Amino acid sequence: MSMLIFAIWGCVQEFTKDCLDMTNASSTYLGIVIGALIGGVISWWIYNRQNKISREQDHILQHIDKLEQDNKNNFNALGGVHETS
Repeated sequence: MSMLIFAIWGCVQEFTKDCLDMTNASSTYLGIVIGALIGGVISWWIYNRQNKISREQDHILQHIDKLEQDNKNNFNALGGVHETS
């Protein structure tokens, strides 16, 4: 089955033994496939990095919110500051 697919592309030296040279069409298709694979890997890597950074930022923001809430509670427990005009 796979040999039939490569036969459609033309002479692919890597997959057929009777081939002397790779045709331009098969070279183009092979380049497209390899480019798509490399692009997919890079896209996956970028997505994972952004996802990891987003999770870290969310964790930091939650920590900041908790600190603000704790400070507000401490301030209210002390009775607040009386403003003088």
